Amino acid sequence: TDFYFCRHGERWELQLKGSGKTPYSRNGDGRAVLRSSVREFLCSEAMHYLGIPTSRAASLVVSDDDVWRDQFYNGNIKKERGAIVLRLAKSWFRIGSLEILAHSGELDLLRRLLDFIIQEHFPSIAMNDSNRYLEFFSTVVSETANLISLWMSVGFAHGVCNTDNFSLLSITIDYGPFGFMDSYDPNFVPNTSDDERRYKIGNQANVGLFNLSKLLQALKPLLDPRQKQLASQILEGYGEHYYSRFTELFKTKLGLLGENENDSYLIAFLLKVSLLC
Repeated sequence: TDFYFCRHGERWELQLKGSGKTPYSRNGDGRAVLRSSVREFLCSEAMHYLGIPTSRAASLVVSDDDVWRDQFYNGNIKKERGAIVLRLAKSWFRIGSLEILAHSGELDLLRRLLDFIIQEHFPSIAMNDSNRYLEFFSTVVSETANLISLWMSVGFAHGVCNTDNFSLLSITIDYGPFGFMDSYDPNFVPNTSDDERRYKIGNQANVGLFNLSKLLQALKPLLDPRQKQLASQILEGYGEHYYSRFTELFKTKLGLLGENENDSYLIAFLLKVSLLC
């Protein structure tokens, strides 16, 4: 990852998608096809202008290399044109970035990485605060709830909501088999390989909670008993954060003003009517 400084003094991290294998590649070829690259470019820019935190696309270059892909996972492999997207984000650190260190027992590196992330991207948290990891976790919980609520407000399904695709800065990253609902359907799944429908749009909030529980598990070696208890309470508040923000967004879409005990009923009723239609 390289760094880019914009005219507003902000620092963005640059990342190439589709340029080939890197030292961190797993079993894939590290390539990307043109169709998925165009989709990522267009969708990330669309999400930005919809007001949803997201990575951005700076450029798209068509490659001379051919890439072989089984588009529908049905054994029908075809040759496609390759492409490379230059994408930007304030940070590419994910929940998985911390999870893998905790899992391998590299606690000193975990602490140093976490301190770096807090210092660079969470300026409201004081580095000399003994509760800084707790404050960090609380922020990630509330901002993750906010992000998924925003996804739901525009009918966006990420498609692969694992911990490696969930940003610690709570921005939308790693556009893969995403999709937008044409009509309301909580069972909508844009990923043709998701046979168990784990990442269906109606389950995104629950998957967010699961991923945050994995983050807490990764942080626990750095927390004392009191902080662990408080962190568990913070995680328990995720559902309330999500529901509150979800309701607020849908009330805005409906033009509802003030507070009314029937607002939630009306939203649920209209979604049910949409499903029946």
